[in-house]
Amino acid sequence: MKGSIVFKKGGLYYLDQTKLPLNETYKECTTLSQGYRAIKELKIRGAPLIGVFAAYCVYIGVKKFKGDKKVKFFNYFDKIINYLKDSRPTAVNLFWALQRIQTIVYANTAKNIDGLKKLILREAKMIHAEDIRLCSRMADNGVNLIKSGDRILTHCNTGFLATSGEGTALAVIYKAHRLYKNIRIYVDETRPLLQGARLSAWELIKKGVDVTLITDNMAAYLMQQKKVDKIFVGADRITSFGDLANKIGTYNLAVLAEHHKIPFYVVAPLTSFDLTLEEGKNIPIEERNASEVRTVLNKVQITPRKVKVYNPAFDITPHRYIRAIVTDKGIINPPFRENILRVARGEGRKGE
Repeated sequence: MKGSIVFKKGGLYYLDQTKLPLNETYKECTTLSQGYRAIKELKIRGAPLIGVFAAYCVYIGVKKFKGDKKVKFFNYFDKIINYLKDSRPTAVNLFWALQRIQTIVYANTAKNIDGLKKLILREAKMIHAEDIRLCSRMADNGVNLIKSGDRILTHCNTGFLATSGEGTALAVIYKAHRLYKNIRIYVDETRPLLQGARLSAWELIKKGVDVTLITDNMAAYLMQQKKVDKIFVGADRITSFGDLANKIGTYNLAVLAEHHKIPFYVVAPLTSFDLTLEEGKNIPIEERNASEVRTVLNKVQITPRKVKVYNPAFDITPHRYIRAIVTDKGIINPPFRENILRVARGEGRKGE
């Protein structure tokens, strides 16, 4: 199979990211609860990919509905939407995709139940295909920020494991690698679940990119030694002011970049923007199980068993630390509030 998720002959398959990098294992999602757990347990992760996968999960849920009572169907459908929304609270693409499915269904209430099921599947496939195109556009736009010989630090995983295409921040890096060949990438491990060490390093090696892994607490020293020219990260949610939620540790890098005068770039599709929120402090931050910190990948105990743990999965980076935001509609520069709204309204690329 090819791709992080595959819909084939009526079946939904996904690459279980918890098994990487040692094993490439595809699993079939046959029930709604399996889909929910795949998202919750990070078998599927990355904001854009979560949205695409959740859209397919709606179809997986409704296709088993029996009967011809449309009232019951719509009640069941709404329960599915609300159930999936509860899987992860921070990545706005999840809510965007589910809202899109819900909107198209309620705009076609005259259709019979079989027709509505087909409509849901068609919309999920459209979201999937669109995500691939968005990745390509972000790469085309973001590569203009990279030059030959650049040394780039990235955080978490923002590649083909996080999207339907080549990625967000990593898609830009892959395109730059094809153009210049001599760019060098540093990946920090991204504690506690090691998405950088396990996933991004694996991806970059597969793509033939020169990659070096560092621990999270090496980033400041790396910058002090002037070994980093630019930083590229993704985002799970961006407000209308340009504040963003991204994997925990992103804020650390943004502050360090400001101190060392290193450009800090964010790469995300417009589907990752939440224009209902102005400030990052209003973004809901997911807190995960303490076992993720007390152990390494829930396997090796590394702390006293009774130690208290604080484990937010994301942090907030204020917009003042961001040099520019690369989107599928162009590069958005400060002032972010004005330019984000212009791009969101489709008023050309005035943010560039």
